[in-house]
Amino acid sequence: QESELMTMDEDDLEEDSKKTWQEEEMELAEQVKALQDDDDEQKKRWLENAKPPVRAPVIDERGRAYGRGGRKTASARVWIQPGFGHVVVNHQDFCDYFDRTSDRELVLAPLAATATCGKFDVTAMVTGGGLTGQAGAIRHGVARALNHYNPDVYRPPLKRLGYLTRDPRKVERKKVGHLKAR
Repeated sequence: QESELMTMDEDDLEEDSKKTWQEEEMELAEQVKALQDDDDEQKKRWLENAKPPVRAPVIDERGRAYGRGGRKTASARVWIQPGFGHVVVNHQDFCDYFDRTSDRELVLAPLAATATCGKFDVTAMVTGGGLTGQAGAIRHGVARALNHYNPDVYRPPLKRLGYLTRDPRKVERKKVGHLKAR
């Protein structure tokens, strides 16, 4: 009787081991499939996130694009609109406002980079800082306004030359016990 019980138990064990082996294979297959599905979803998300953002023009009802620029303590509000290349700063011609040619070149740099000199009229209102800081602020504002006018065409050259990035440098404060900042 004992030998019969042992053979029956062994047969049952063999059947159980066969079932468990098949069940284990099924579970492993399901786990592998779940991992592959997760990888596929992650690849889809990566591809979706790798696409460049869609940039749309931001133009007001008058056909103008606006850009705010800053440099040191100067801040400029700049509007551009299609025209003949007139540049007005604080209700004055920019040649009268900026005496130095270096400041004038600074203001016109984004227009030269995008080959739009003579195609846009620029109106700027600038406050704070000195003349060179104001010229840098206007340059930053003109670059942002051009980017808002047509980002697909004007953004790459402006970005490459660094005109869309605000210069973070400011005057360092005076320290106690020193004649100047250092």
